Amino acid sequence: MSRLYLIRHGKPASTWGEADEDPGLDEAGRAQAEAARDFLLALPQADRPRRVVSSPLRRCRETAMPTAEALGVDVEIDPSVGEIPTPKALSAAERPAWLRGVFQGRWKDVQGDLDYDAWRREIVASLHARGDTAVFSHYVAINAVMSQLEDDERVLVFRPDHASISTLETDGSSLTLVAKGREASTGVL
Repeated sequence: MSRLYLIRHGKPASTWGEADEDPGLDEAGRAQAEAARDFLLALPQADRPRRVVSSPLRRCRETAMPTAEALGVDVEIDPSVGEIPTPKALSAAERPAWLRGVFQGRWKDVQGDLDYDAWRREIVASLHARGDTAVFSHYVAINAVMSQLEDDERVLVFRPDHASISTLETDGSSLTLVAKGREASTGVL
């Protein structure tokens, strides 16, 4: 079994529905990215990640960069650990209300352009081959993983704080939760 670290991006400069649809990190978020790097580099050599994977979105890429630079590796961009796809018919302004509804339900009941229960299974499957990797992702995608691992149909089973690091193990064909990261005291929206 090898370790995999699932990390929520640092605090973004803006939130959904504001001017920037793909915000980078604010000052606190940059400090959180550096703290995540420091935590990962302080791990025993055998547990330390050797690869860095990120969602395509800027806040994840910027959170991943200090770790990648410290390890001397490139950030691998993987859309499969990206943000939950918004239904095409919804505007950016309508997304927060849609997400609030998503958070109240179960994966199989999420309304949109795809089978969101299958989407969560695909995220988990994409992580099977990610041993020795730090994966920088999003609140909902991390919930997709946690709900699948806990065999819980609810969308919201965990409230990862910004730059929260959850530890998993993989044997290449399955995932096991070792420890959840730090939870936030407030919600996303």
